[in-house]
This record gives sequence, structure tokens and C-alpha cells, in this order.
Amino acid sequence: MKIHEYQAKELFKKYGIKVPKSVLCEKREDIETVMKTVSLPCVIKAQVHSGARGKAGGVKLARTYDEAVRIANDILGMELKSTQAGIKKVNKILIEEAVDIYKELYLSFTFDRTNECVAMILSTEGGMDIEEVAKVSPEKIHTLLIKDDFNPIETVQKLGFNGGITYILCKYIFMLYKLTKEKDASLVEINPLVITKQAEILALDAKINFDDNALFRHEDISALKDEKEENPLELEAQKFGLSYIKLDGTIGCMVNGAGLAMATMDVIRLAGKDAANFLDVGGGASSEKIEKAFKLLISDVNLEAVFINIFGGILRCDFLAEGVKNAIKTLDVQVPVIVRMEGTNKELGAQILNESGLKFTVVDDLNEAIEVIKNI
Repeated sequence: MKIHEYQAKELFKKYGIKVPKSVLCEKREDIETVMKTVSLPCVIKAQVHSGARGKAGGVKLARTYDEAVRIANDILGMELKSTQAGIKKVNKILIEEAVDIYKELYLSFTFDRTNECVAMILSTEGGMDIEEVAKVSPEKIHTLLIKDDFNPIETVQKLGFNGGITYILCKYIFMLYKLTKEKDASLVEINPLVITKQAEILALDAKINFDDNALFRHEDISALKDEKEENPLELEAQKFGLSYIKLDGTIGCMVNGAGLAMATMDVIRLAGKDAANFLDVGGGASSEKIEKAFKLLISDVNLEAVFINIFGGILRCDFLAEGVKNAIKTLDVQVPVIVRMEGTNKELGAQILNESGLKFTVVDDLNEAIEVIKNI
């Protein structure tokens, strides 16, 4: 689960991380009044779940009151085009006092799955695309793997700092690590973390992602969810306990099991197409759940076809067939439906589909599925 920058900064403050003074605005009629409470110059920031907001025109500096009001009106309500998250409508803006920047840093905590621990990433190249820095100047990125007790001083000193700056940076690192662990965050990122000309250290931006599977432990974090930022199909899937993620392709996928889903997307790619989604109905799905999943699947307007790839273990193939058959009977399905089943009651499932009087393409193996998808 993602949260907005302003929400992340509120969490930062609770953990002792300093942030610039700011105020949130959600209505055009409040802009002029809100601007009078903020010192100039100020920065107006679109609050959307997307990176690269500045490149998309969602972050701008204003030096005068009139300029700030004009920019705020331009950004609030705009459709921000991001290469990372598509088009996002800006429903909230954060108006933040500008600061005198001496140095920009990058600091984040994430999971290193290879080493099964939290990793801290620290760099002097704040404000830039960290992936690009890693390619061009990998020596400027310092990583510390955290398994038990740790001391970040040596890593901080590699940046060339000492004295009070080193002390504050180490303090922030410990506090952010505490936040990461206590709130089950999968990513905590500050880019940039700035040192001001007044020797303050401030989080100028803030990004936090949380582990969805741990949200039951954190009612306070769950309450921060902004459903306007979520994909409507993904929200609908959550109501039925389905794992659904919208993708950019045109071939809809229904599978049971995350590993099978990844393999199915590879199969679609081998056929020269791209998956429209990740949809895992789980191992114990009923025919009713299958029916709901299929209805969700075909509501995607970009679909060229649906590929159902099921291994019948706990989920029997005849249950799958009944659910899909019932869904298609009640829906006006205009795209081809390709079905590959293997496992428990495979023959019975194929019989149900073949005798349904509906248009299915039942394939025996993945090679056959590839050939069918190629010809769509």
C-alpha cells in the first residue's frame, strides 16, 4: 500500500525526522486563504501516488503570492502524466515553504531478499534518478545490510561528513529504520534529504510503501489509504479476496498461484503479446469466486483475449469450468477465451466447456496456447 507525501511526512515527524513547514489544500476555493499562511518562496506539489512528479509538471516553485495562487490553481485538478503510473488526477496539493539547499542526499530503506534483511541505501546524489546513478556512478551509492544491531557511522563518513552532520544523519537513520520495522514498511525513501545552508537536515520529499499482508496489524496505516489513487479494478478484486494487478498488455490472465501467473505472463510474451493483468484466484477458489474473477477480468476495455491457465490441485478443473461457463452465460463476451487446464478432473472440466455451447478454445499444453495467442 502506498501513501501520499504529506502523510509520509506526518509519520516522519512522529519519528523525529524534520520536514519543511507545509499545508495541505484540496479545494480551489481555499487556495488564496491557504497561501496567506505560507511563507514565500514556496513549492506547490501535486499529491499523487507517482514518482517523477516534477518532470510531469506537478512540482513548481513560486516566489510571489500571485504566482503561488496561479500555480496552485494550475496543478490542483490537473491530469498529471507520469511514465511510472500513467495519468493521475491531482485531488490534493501540498504547499511547502522553500528552503536554502546546501547539499542533497538520497536515503532509503528497503528489503534485500537475497540476503533476507533490510538494506539501507545512502548517496550524495539526492534529487536524481537513483537507478541512473547506479548505472553511471555506482561508487556514489553506499549500501548497508542490516541484520542485527548496526552502526551507520562508517557508511555516513564515506559521504565526507563529520561532526554534527554525521550525528544527525545517524540519528535519522536509526529513526527511519525503527519506522520501517515497526510499521512493516516495504520501502521508506527520502529523495532528496537536504542539508540547508543553516545546517539543518530536512526530508524534502517522502515516500513510504507498506506490506499489504501486514496491514491487519496497523489500523492507523490502513486508515491512510486513498482509494481515489487505486485502480478501480484492483479495489473491486480486493472485495472478493482476489489478487489482481492491472498491467499494460491486452491478454487477460486468470491463474491459480503466483508462480504459475509469472510463467503464464512469460508464455504470453513468447507469443508476441503482453499480459493485461495479474489475476491469481488462489488454490481454494469456488466456482462462484471464479465467476466473479472472470467478470472482473473482462471489464478491462483493452482486452484482445483471455487466457485461463489453471493447475487443478485444490481448485478442481470442473469447478473452474462451471465458474467460467456461468460468467460467460451472463456477460456479453466479445473476445476469444483460451483455456488450458491440468490436474484434478481435467477431462470433466474440458467436457463442461466443450458441451456448454459457448465459444472456448481448450488447449492441451502451453505450446498450443502460444500458437493460438499468436494468431489473435
